[in-house]
Order: sequence, then structure tokens, then C-alpha cells
Amino acid sequence: MSIIGLDIGDKTIGISVSDPGKSIALGLKTLKRENIKEDLTKIKKVVDDYKTEKIVLGYPKNMDGSIGKSAQKVLDFEKELKSFIDLETVFWDERLTTLEAEKLLIHGNVKRKKRREVIDTLSAVLILQNYLDYYKNRGKM
Repeated sequence: MSIIGLDIGDKTIGISVSDPGKSIALGLKTLKRENIKEDLTKIKKVVDDYKTEKIVLGYPKNMDGSIGKSAQKVLDFEKELKSFIDLETVFWDERLTTLEAEKLLIHGNVKRKKRREVIDTLSAVLILQNYLDYYKNRGKM
């Protein structure tokens, strides 16, 4: 069983998956958003392919901890997701995740065009890895 991480944006959804031991998050792909039904169908295929037990959703709070427009979109997406896929969902604070992903890619000398292609997947990896590390250190998942 694995855990899936999602970085939900307006145009794309970054997807990551944990190893079966739930220690390492691996980048899977970035989906180009089409419409909610198509998006959910593609996510359902990933869930089925990787025998997923839980989905971690990046939750973009404002820097002051308040809920803004982006966080509300994630809440709305999660409602649609729950009606389509019967799995536990967890929100994970993703503040500064995209900035961290960008810095990692720049440090790795990844060209700007390639960065645009992989940044959402890397953000999903960071979201899921932070979740895995947090709960692994607490001895519960």
C-alpha cells in the first residue's frame, strides 16, 4: 500500500507516490488539468495502479496561516475527490513548497523550460515527503 501526494494548481496537478514502506516520496508526473471529471479519472487510475491507502493534499495557507483563494480551491477539489474516490484524504501545509522546489531545481542546474515541466511534481514530492517524515518521526502513520 502506498500514499499519494498531490500539489493542486489551476492548470496542473503534481503527483507523487510513496514507496510501500512509506519512507520515501517519489515523483510520478504532472497532469495538465482538463475538467474535474477527467482530472479525477486520471487520479483514480494512479490510486488504483499504486494500491493507494491515503491521499495527501497540499494545502496552501497564506503566510499568516489564514485561508485564501488557493486553499479554498483545494478544499473544493477535495470534496469532489471524496465523492469520486473513497479514500482518506489529509491536508498538509505546503507554504513555500514551490519556492523550495524552484531553488532545488536551480541548484541542480535544471534549465528554465524543464523546471516548468517538473516543478509541480517536485512540489508534490516535497509535500508527501514532509508528511511521511513528520509521521515517521512520531511513530504513527
